[in-house]
Amino acid sequence: MANTRTFILALVATLGVGSLCSAAERPNVVLILGDDQAWTDYGFMGHPDVETPNLDKLAARSLVFDRGYVASPLCRPSLASMITGLFPFQHGVTGNDVDGRNNRAALDTPLREQFHARPSFIRTLTTNGYLAHQSGKWWEGSFQDGGFTHGMTHGDPMRGGRHGDAGLKIGRKGMQPVTDFIDHAVAKKKPFFVWYAPFLPHTPHNPPARLLDKYTEDGRAPDAAKYYAMCEWFDETCGQLLNHLDDAGVTDNTLVLFICDNGWAATSTNANDPNQKLWRGFALRSKGSPYENGIRTPILVSWPNRLKPRRCEDLAHAIDLFPTIAAATGLDAPTELPGINLADSEARGNRHRVFGVTHSIHNMTVGNPDDTQQYLWCVGREWKLIQRFHGKDTTRYKNVHMWDTAPVRLFNIKSDPHERNDAAKEYPGVVERLKLGIADWRRTLARE
Repeated sequence: MANTRTFILALVATLGVGSLCSAAERPNVVLILGDDQAWTDYGFMGHPDVETPNLDKLAARSLVFDRGYVASPLCRPSLASMITGLFPFQHGVTGNDVDGRNNRAALDTPLREQFHARPSFIRTLTTNGYLAHQSGKWWEGSFQDGGFTHGMTHGDPMRGGRHGDAGLKIGRKGMQPVTDFIDHAVAKKKPFFVWYAPFLPHTPHNPPARLLDKYTEDGRAPDAAKYYAMCEWFDETCGQLLNHLDDAGVTDNTLVLFICDNGWAATSTNANDPNQKLWRGFALRSKGSPYENGIRTPILVSWPNRLKPRRCEDLAHAIDLFPTIAAATGLDAPTELPGINLADSEARGNRHRVFGVTHSIHNMTVGNPDDTQQYLWCVGREWKLIQRFHGKDTTRYKNVHMWDTAPVRLFNIKSDPHERNDAAKEYPGVVERLKLGIADWRRTLARE
């Protein structure tokens, strides 16, 4: 018997943590989603000013991927890729609106119906006995439309439903809906899933005065001070959630994942760029762009006593959430998903590049996602290639990318993580090799 148990434990370690879970042993799952925060702007990522003690504590007990990436640098398609494990041109949600100017609700209906016909990790969990709660950002109708059993977002356009409505109160107005749900699930002795996607540190940047005062100082631009304060406010709410897991006695059997939907940087940080005068909403090369401040995010995976905490240099991606959650809960993800189980060290080691896409921000062409494509990109352990396209953009948000006319840009992301030196002309062979890699990636997905 002892030898059999040893074999089973070794097999679990080989196949990926949690892949052999029985229904009675399935962990709870908590997904914490930041909203508009650059990859550098955390204490555990080494920021000299922004303090995030609660996420730092989570990182200390997590598998930490410093080099995580999202499928799109924009909230709606980014979240849709996390949910489905697919890229935007596969699931069809490439921007925030079908048409950012007119008749949004009616035009969006067929897109959402198409989206909800695809498998998601949310429905995978709830059809297998999980209770699931939605709070915060949610673009795809109501929480029921998304397969949650509980939630906050009604999604009714007649009542202002668009990207979260009542759910956007979470964090900013307290945590009770989430903590009450956790208590309910524990009382029912049911495994649970929490989608915690607060509208933080996203604008409006209106942090508590105590935090704004902390970050306001001579020589720091007001927009940066407000943003830094918002980052810490977000961290405080994460602490409230994680502490409640402790209070409920469920931390040891809860898989906690952290990711941010896309990056963001204050306008003042790009003041010396003459192109910035065309766009005042945020710094260019951040949100809505394929540069590191748009697509890179730390990804944390914490499962006490199951995953050994450590920093991992392997590449991680938002499309990995579905396979990782499925493996940990012992459930089946669709076999055609392009992502990997982040607990599987062999799969991580076999990954040499990750990919993504950037489309127009506030217009989509339903049924023809490439019509609004602005960039494709790939990132390897050393090199990053950004390939420029010029898809249809019918809104003022075209100013986020219209300045960028180079057909390709190449960066040695290992030595130049802030992308200050475009090396495309210096290394044409690398450019061609990575362009072929991008083309092969698209062809492979088109066949599946």
